[in-house]
Amino acid sequence: MQPLLRMQGINKSFAGVAALTSAELEIAPGEVHAVIGQNGAGKSTLIKILTGVYRKDSGDIEFEGNPLNAQSPREAQDAGIATIYQELSLVPLRSVTENVIMGYEPRNKLGLVDWKAAHTRSREILAGFGITIDVTQPLGSYSTAIQQLTAIARAVSLNARLVIMDEPTSSLDDREVETLFGVVRALKDKGVSVIYISHFLDELFHICDRATIMRDGQTVAVREIAESTKLSLIADMLGRDPEEIAAAGMTDLGGGVRETGELLLEAKDLKTDRNLRDVSVSVHKGEIVGLGGLLGSGRTEAARAIFAMDKLRNGFVRTTARPNGFSDPADAIRSGIGFLTEDRKAEGIVPEMTVRENMTLALLPKLIKNGAIDRERETEIVEKFVKALGIKLASIEQPIRELSGGNQQKVLLARWLALEPDLLILDEPTRGVDVGAKFEIQSIIREYVEKGVGVLLISSEFEELVEGADRIVVLQEGTSVTELQNPGITEESLIGAIAQSHDGATA
Repeated sequence: MQPLLRMQGINKSFAGVAALTSAELEIAPGEVHAVIGQNGAGKSTLIKILTGVYRKDSGDIEFEGNPLNAQSPREAQDAGIATIYQELSLVPLRSVTENVIMGYEPRNKLGLVDWKAAHTRSREILAGFGITIDVTQPLGSYSTAIQQLTAIARAVSLNARLVIMDEPTSSLDDREVETLFGVVRALKDKGVSVIYISHFLDELFHICDRATIMRDGQTVAVREIAESTKLSLIADMLGRDPEEIAAAGMTDLGGGVRETGELLLEAKDLKTDRNLRDVSVSVHKGEIVGLGGLLGSGRTEAARAIFAMDKLRNGFVRTTARPNGFSDPADAIRSGIGFLTEDRKAEGIVPEMTVRENMTLALLPKLIKNGAIDRERETEIVEKFVKALGIKLASIEQPIRELSGGNQQKVLLARWLALEPDLLILDEPTRGVDVGAKFEIQSIIREYVEKGVGVLLISSEFEELVEGADRIVVLQEGTSVTELQNPGITEESLIGAIAQSHDGATA
């Protein structure tokens, strides 16, 4: 069978730095094909070349057996390729119909938009996906899932033969994800091919036929999903042996098998004005303690209170270094606590500053020598952590905003590791990063825990908590309600503890 799409020997450089080297991608008709790899692996560059956003330096592209060299996204659309980006390019204040037909409006004999035909067309397309809504209403009045499906409906209205979905489930709940999967299967049944880009490997086993794996700008493997495992895909992405990855995985962190040392942190009866009512938690040397709970349970608020970002109305926080507690975040830092915030963009990085400047922000007081920053020492520290954490960059003087999300997160983690802390508070440390960067960040945490650092881990991913924590303190509505101990914690037992706490609260 002739491929629908064939990309061969694709090369692309930016300012002399290779982004793609002989990259390849082949998609069969009616196939759901994953393109996976770490941030910076070349996925986005390859797709942007296909869709006319970038120009390739060399290589060949064939679509439906004919040469393709799209010079713009509109040319790619006209050829039968539609792209649905993670940040939806829709107009919320316009109607559903207007979003579906935008740029391709049906016209009557007078050249005016035939709204009756347009609404009928929109209804028919959405009905084909099992969606029945009022298409005359503003798109913004509907859920994110409906908006996502509207973007797909737009692609179908253009008679696309290939639909590219970039992180399509990132803003959807479980029920909406299943709806989306149903739409993808419907497209497949109609003979439409789908390129599926996602950081969530579990999804690939539900919806994809094959996967192309990219690393360092090259296509390194093409795998049949039915013959693959999550571990084998991660190994391909990282260029590592699967057994090595399994041996170094987060499963070694939990299980209650490590010996913990002295008490590093004791927080008791914490109450603040930020919906924190009564939380108690402790962390020992060489121990990972998880904070589990649903959104709004008080996990981040507890972390902020411990780090003295929010003023306590009741309770106390004390550490080995400061038995009487501390007054503000600067004092907490001096006492050996680091805090990796959950909001990397708003509270973590300073976008216009360099990697060097971002990494050493918290360390600056220790770098002052004779009234000036010791640049030589600063550069030495930054280069040490760039190497140790495997941060991919062009230069330490590169603006941090130019780095991938995973590499930005590593810079922020290095900011606190450079302080040689006794305790790390990690709020969603792997959120928004690809699976390769996630594994690397988890491995880094593991190394420091084995050196005796204590970790307070907050994560919305139950799997990460179960596999990573020695103990999990469950929070509900700003109150600590129970504690689970490894070995023996499962996702089911954690979910059960959270559900039980909610049932108890409403009984």
